[in-house]
Amino acid sequence: MTTIDLLLLFLMMSAAMWTVMTPGLLYSAIGLALTSAILSVIMFQLNAPLAAVFELSVCAGLITVVFVAAISLTKPMSKQQEAQHAKTRLKRYLALPVIVVVLGWMLWSAPLNFDFLPRGIASGDEVRQVLWNTRRFDLIGQIIVILTGVFGIVVLFKNRGKEEAEK
Repeated sequence: MTTIDLLLLFLMMSAAMWTVMTPGLLYSAIGLALTSAILSVIMFQLNAPLAAVFELSVCAGLITVVFVAAISLTKPMSKQQEAQHAKTRLKRYLALPVIVVVLGWMLWSAPLNFDFLPRGIASGDEVRQVLWNTRRFDLIGQIIVILTGVFGIVVLFKNRGKEEAEK
C-alpha cells in the first residue's frame, strides 16, 4: 500500500468515526457524505470507476439529500436533551475505536480467501462477466456498504422510537 492509500483509509475511518460520534444529526449526515466521498476516491484508486461513481452519486449525493430533508422535518432537541443524548451515545460507541483497530489488524494479517464466491456465468452476457469475474471485489464492497447503511438506518430509527416513547 502506498502512503496515499493509507492516508485515504485513515481519513475515511476518521470521517466515519466522526459521523458516529458527533451529537448533531446534520453533522452526522455531512460526515456520512464525506465518508462516502472518500470511499469513492479509494474506489477510483482501486480502478473501480463504476462502483466509485455509484458510491459518489447515490451515497454521497442522494442519501445525504434524503437525510438532510428528513432532519429538517424533525423537531430539534433542547440543549439538555442533546447533552443527555451525547452522553448515552458516547457510552454506546466507546469501544468502537478498539473494535475497528482489532478488526483492521485481523484483516491485515489474515490471508483473504474468496473461493466461496461464484466464478462467473458461462454466457455471452458481458455485464455478468464483468461483475462476477472482473469486479467481484467491487460488488462485495457495494453489498457491504449497502448492508452497513441499512443497519445504520435501523439503529437510528430504533433509537428515535425509544426517545419518542419516553416523551
